[in-house]
Amino acid sequence: MKMQSLGREKRLGRPAEFAEVQRNGISNRGSLLIVGSKVAPQEEGFRVGFVTSKRVGGAVVRNRIRRRLREIVRRHQDQVLPGVWIVTIARAAAARASYGALEDEWLRLARRASILAPDAPADQNSD
Repeated sequence: MKMQSLGREKRLGRPAEFAEVQRNGISNRGSLLIVGSKVAPQEEGFRVGFVTSKRVGGAVVRNRIRRRLREIVRRHQDQVLPGVWIVTIARAAAARASYGALEDEWLRLARRASILAPDAPADQNSD
């Protein structure tokens, strides 16, 4: 199986893009994460952004959480519907959570937001 990257072209970068998702999208809250999404029909694929505020922890902790979240989205990118912008916000409890707990919560919130393909298998951890 070919490993797919989550390149810069699939990321939200400008503050205006994050604000657009917050203003015109829907938000699903969990104990570790908040997943916001907005339909962006002009997009061929999906784009994703991550927010880890200083409330979550120091720079090392915030970077570790961002790396974990990027990996979770990379592993499940085949399941994400095209034409959607996703913003994942880490809550303070995410600093103490395991990778598995973050992945389970992200998948649960993404399903609740209807941004995953309905026929997608529950788990694709066969890298």
